[in-house]
Amino acid sequence: MLSNKEKVSKLLKGIETGDPNAALVVNENKYIQHNPHTREGNIGLAELFKQIAKTGPQVNMIRVFEDKDFVFAHMEYNFSTLKVAFEVFRFEDGFAVEHWDNMQPMQQINASGRSMLDGSVDVKEHHLTEFNRERVLCFVTDILKARKLELLTDYVCHENLIQHSPLFADGIAALRLALSNKSKKDYTITYAKVHRILAEGNFVLSVSEGQFDGQHSSFYDLFRLAKGKIVEHWDTIEAIPPRNEWKNQNGKF
Repeated sequence: MLSNKEKVSKLLKGIETGDPNAALVVNENKYIQHNPHTREGNIGLAELFKQIAKTGPQVNMIRVFEDKDFVFAHMEYNFSTLKVAFEVFRFEDGFAVEHWDNMQPMQQINASGRSMLDGSVDVKEHHLTEFNRERVLCFVTDILKARKLELLTDYVCHENLIQHSPLFADGIAALRLALSNKSKKDYTITYAKVHRILAEGNFVLSVSEGQFDGQHSSFYDLFRLAKGKIVEHWDTIEAIPPRNEWKNQNGKF
């Protein structure tokens, strides 16, 4: 019997292979779609796969994690252009019944020479899952949302922060500058609400919404922790379309 991680891998790989059995991991009678560009249910999923198939897609799962009934994956897609995505599925009775995602075009390597996808992949320290989940929730609330930058060293390793976001360079100093009003950056970023924190061992994914350059956006941030401190970070930022353009009414979150 396939694990939920393996079922998600089969489903997403089906985008590339065209395997009709890939969608059998979905309960079409319960499936709730939160991608605003995709129609509701299994029909919307079939339409999406058919549309993507025309691009000769390539699907590469970089990291995959499981948190109780949730599976979340860090993906590389080539749909005529390279994209980076987080995919989140909720399972009931062995079938996927709900889906969220966040996708961004692949950006050039950042100022520290890192890509949006390279870096650590091994899940460790499962016994610290709940501790790390709480640490990231506090970090997003205190630092990214409230900008209490005096607390930054409470959450982030001061010796080295490995940064995969195209917006930032390595190190806590670069993060502090980017989050402060003193930075001469060419963008603005505001976190307004944290919707979900998913975790497995030393990896934690936060799902938030806010504004990026004045546009309503969703922020998916993946963190790796060691000894209670954030030591590595990946992200995607995606603009949320106006409600009148949504193809389902379930909401992004």
